[in-house]
Amino acid sequence: MTRWLAVLMMIGGACAAFQQPMARATGVADRGHPEIRGTGDLGIVVERASGSLVVFDASRRIPIGRIEGLGDLSHASAVMTPDARYAFVFGRDGGLTKVDLLTSSIVKRIMQAGNSIGGAISDDGTLVAVANYEPGGVRVFDAATLDTVADIPATWSGGRSKVVGLEDAPGRRFVFSLWDAGETWVADFSAGSNPSVTRLYGTGDRPYDALITPDGRYYIAGLFGEDGLTTIDMWGDTLAPRRVLQGYGNGEAKLPVYKMPHLEGWAHAGDRLALPAVGRSEVLWIDSRTFEEVGRSKVHGQPVFAVARPDGRHVWVNFAHPKNDTVQVLDSLSGAVIKEFKPGPAVLHMEFTPRGHEVWISVRDANAVHVYDTRTFEKKAEFTAASPSGIFLTSRAYRTGF
Repeated sequence: MTRWLAVLMMIGGACAAFQQPMARATGVADRGHPEIRGTGDLGIVVERASGSLVVFDASRRIPIGRIEGLGDLSHASAVMTPDARYAFVFGRDGGLTKVDLLTSSIVKRIMQAGNSIGGAISDDGTLVAVANYEPGGVRVFDAATLDTVADIPATWSGGRSKVVGLEDAPGRRFVFSLWDAGETWVADFSAGSNPSVTRLYGTGDRPYDALITPDGRYYIAGLFGEDGLTTIDMWGDTLAPRRVLQGYGNGEAKLPVYKMPHLEGWAHAGDRLALPAVGRSEVLWIDSRTFEEVGRSKVHGQPVFAVARPDGRHVWVNFAHPKNDTVQVLDSLSGAVIKEFKPGPAVLHMEFTPRGHEVWISVRDANAVHVYDTRTFEKKAEFTAASPSGIFLTSRAYRTGF
């Protein structure tokens, strides 16, 4: 009897030893979290006025955490790590902050410049790059440690240029444009931490933002100083800027630009692109193979974001002040407005769930985030956030240019 009791005690001790590391591995016991969760349906809302983030569960449509102390988030954006656990937040004050979405906490924060305008993460998730206005140029960091990997000053005859339109490209590359110099540069980190930099001249007068198509092939820069766009075929043996849509507003009086459209919000819908027209109450429809204009949609105001539902069937559009209380939905086949509604004052951003069944909308001046069914347009949920702006789901981790 004594012998069997000893055997049972040994088995019990082994089970306990096996269970304890499992609790530590999940982080539940160590961090006091009441449940184990995945990261695939998590996201963040930027609270621009308070320098904080709301972490939310997209499946349950509820906030689950808040992260404070991120500085000036008046023009903040974010990218996600490949495991969808961490987000890198780029602040306007030059701050770069790595946050843990599972624990709703800051992992590390550095002040890497005086004024920043966004950033990107490499396709392998190992490098984070930041576009800077002050002092200009691009700085690149190790994604695990935020240690400096490279400093690319983006110098030209006038000194350091402000950098805009920073995008990740396949092959551990970053592409960006120089506002002051009218150039586009490609920094290639495929051989290691010391990049080769290709300098492309003739992008155009004051490129202000850019996108890269979902397949990583075309980098497209919008031009503030010219009536047109510039595209670069990243698959080509020789990279060269090509002007497209030149003079799309010719013959008409220029209107004041109330807010520059965000080109990363351009919609790729089937074989067409839907582009916000600068200073015009129009969305332009472009053939994604030839980059020729194939149509225009008259819309409510000057569009800021024109975002395609993931299946490309509809394009959702929001607008600049003073008409920024409205959202319109366009049919991507006909270009017609099929739905218009008013979520509230200052609609700033829209983010679709990965398969597009719902869309999350920030309504800054109502201090609210709304969730809508994209088929019925019914509002499914709403929660409070302090002056919300950007909304970023972890599904962005698996998309080029996001």
